[in-house]
Amino acid sequence: MKKNLFIGLFMAITVLAFGQDITGDWNGALKVQGMQLRIVFHITKTDAGYKSTMDSPDQGAKDIPMNKATYEMNKATYDNSLLTLEMTAAKIVYSGKLDSNGMVVGTFTQGGSSFPLNLSRKAVEKVEIKRPDEPVKPYPYYSEEVTFENTKDNITLAGTLTLPKKEGKFPVVVLITGSGPQNRDEELMGHKPFLVLSDYLTRHGIGVLRYDDRGTFASKGNFATSTTFDFATDVESAVKYLKTRKEVDQKHIGLIGHSEGGIIAPMVAVNSSDVSFIVLMAGTGISGGDILLLQQELIGRASGLKEVDLVKTKEINRDAYKIITNTTDTTILKTNLTNYLKSKFKDIPGMEIPKNMTQDEVIQAQINILTSPWMLNFIRYTPAPMLEKVKCPVLAINGSKDLQVPSVVNLPAIENALKKGGNTKSTIKELPGLNHLFQECTTGLPKEYSEIEQTISPKALETMTDWILDTTKK
Repeated sequence: MKKNLFIGLFMAITVLAFGQDITGDWNGALKVQGMQLRIVFHITKTDAGYKSTMDSPDQGAKDIPMNKATYEMNKATYDNSLLTLEMTAAKIVYSGKLDSNGMVVGTFTQGGSSFPLNLSRKAVEKVEIKRPDEPVKPYPYYSEEVTFENTKDNITLAGTLTLPKKEGKFPVVVLITGSGPQNRDEELMGHKPFLVLSDYLTRHGIGVLRYDDRGTFASKGNFATSTTFDFATDVESAVKYLKTRKEVDQKHIGLIGHSEGGIIAPMVAVNSSDVSFIVLMAGTGISGGDILLLQQELIGRASGLKEVDLVKTKEINRDAYKIITNTTDTTILKTNLTNYLKSKFKDIPGMEIPKNMTQDEVIQAQINILTSPWMLNFIRYTPAPMLEKVKCPVLAINGSKDLQVPSVVNLPAIENALKKGGNTKSTIKELPGLNHLFQECTTGLPKEYSEIEQTISPKALETMTDWILDTTKK
């Protein structure tokens, strides 16, 4: 599952008015896994307090609401005033203090990991990264900016429809992004996987609809309070929209879901008879809690962590996930998790208290992450029962070096569930040497994603395209 990082705030000194005026735009850049991720925070003040939205220009995300924005002013000097921002869905907490130079010096914390993040009024310039896979305009096919309605949740979603030609009738797929707020290109780590995938498919005769996740970029809605099930209704709306287009072969509408999108695709296929096939790119076959435990273990080991620390971390997280699975009342859950993490805090390997935070604040940040609507749903959800109900053709692919959704566990689980449900039209393939983003890689570690120039391996593109063309001819 992918990481999505953001944060911010501010501070200035001289006169009273300046010290009080913290509204406006604040800019910074996170250094994450070898790449720069620009952040812009828009701060406003209301009668109820402060509000903030965030842009992540390098990911194509705009106006994402922060759940919490507080500013504790030092009225004596206006120096060291504290700003705190939280985004529950992205599992982010930021704490920073304004210094005498008008800079906010702070720390971004996500899942126990901390990164320095300083903010100023000055915009940060984009660092150009070489990505040879990305197509260059003009494209040799038809492209149209579109919007469609999710009538269930009363939101408008915006995206791009590409067709081999403006006139004609073509098989069309809907692309479904992985976890975290993402734009229609599934932009992350300096890559645009869905732009590359869409371009390849359309050049080979397959239309594509890709769209911004709800509440991001040009799509409406609230991402922070949404779960996987909510995102599934967005995909259902996309399918309904394609049914209104004369260029779409109504008998051959498919779904391609990456990572969390590979959980969503089976949900939609079961609920909609209009879906004629699905492709699962690094989709999961085991519970979300088990996926997280495997991720932590495999990435930790590949990063060189000690086995004793891996065992201890797995034990603590496994018990925390059990508490989440076995407790339905959210108030009781938060109390039980708080007590548990307090009792285990000193035993958590590598856990450090970031500057400007107390132990209780660190634990509370963890509780906010673990009890967000999306995370609760993800940890508790097991895909197998839904996969057993899928009757349309399925292609499930995964890279042999995927450390986030390991193929050795998930592909057999997907295959067994489909077989148990009587699906005889499924194809399961492990692609050697590819990571979670389907890049040709060395270790499979997430830190490699941004360092690799390739966005998607030609082998992955060919495998999906050939299978779809073969399936839609039947």
